[in-house]
Amino acid sequence: MHQSATPGRFGQSAPVVLDRREQRKRDQALGLIPFAVKLNSDLVAQLHALAKERGTGLNEVTAELLKQGLKAK
Repeated sequence: MHQSATPGRFGQSAPVVLDRREQRKRDQALGLIPFAVKLNSDLVAQLHALAKERGTGLNEVTAELLKQGLKAK
């Protein structure tokens, strides 16, 4: 009846999640600021698909595309 514990059970081995204050401090140190925009849902779906395809986050893909668009101007 005595069994070994399940590894990672109940999030014990999960990475530590920063609280909002710590995350803000980390973002500020990296020079990041929140930038909210309203976009068409089709465009957002394309951004999500591109991020998933590249294996990166939505922030990275959006920043890259904005830089390319501004450079082309």
